[in-house]
Amino acid sequence: MTEPRVRVLLADDEPLIRAGIRAVLAADPAIEVVAEAADGHEAVELALKHRPDVALLDIRMPRLDGLRAARQLRTAAPGTALTMLTTFSDDEYIARALDSGVSGFLLKSGDPRELIAGVRAVAGGAAFLSPDVARRVLTHLGAGRLSRAADARTRLGPLTDREREVVARVGAGLSNAEIGAELHVVEGTVKAHVSSVLARLDLRNRVQLAVLAYEAGLVTSTG
Repeated sequence: MTEPRVRVLLADDEPLIRAGIRAVLAADPAIEVVAEAADGHEAVELALKHRPDVALLDIRMPRLDGLRAARQLRTAAPGTALTMLTTFSDDEYIARALDSGVSGFLLKSGDPRELIAGVRAVAGGAAFLSPDVARRVLTHLGAGRLSRAADARTRLGPLTDREREVVARVGAGLSNAEIGAELHVVEGTVKAHVSSVLARLDLRNRVQLAVLAYEAGLVTSTG
């Protein structure tokens, strides 16, 4: 059977950046850019019109930035997975975006393969943090990093070994299906583990769980 196409909305105020990202995504025949926006207002309008699977939103855009656009789309288009496009100068915005209901963070200047993997991951219901972005988030948190790492390990302490295995793989950006394949369990079991952990740890989404996994040292990949 033909693999379903992932329909993407791309929003960035710089035409050259949009062209470059569109060219990268075009290399994957299973990904289709269905609309492009130059600001947050246009992104919201086009998302409501086209109902894409994934919206790639630049954090900094005129009229309506990516964070506010994400908050609007989280309510107006709940079926669209929201992913932020960021640069190394966006640390403060990244930290704020953790509460905006986004599914991932991708670095504009990152590996093209990472961009494709991120789009595929969030389309499949996973969280995806570019390893470089995750490290920048933790570095930006500053002097309290060691205490946060200890707190993260404490929060994860009551989890079972299997739950910790699942959390580590959420941090690595794997989907429920991929986690199930690695751990040799059915996808529904993974979903139940993730839902239970989110509720018990009082986390809003998989991205927050992924950050917690990084803080606790469960994700060791250097990207």
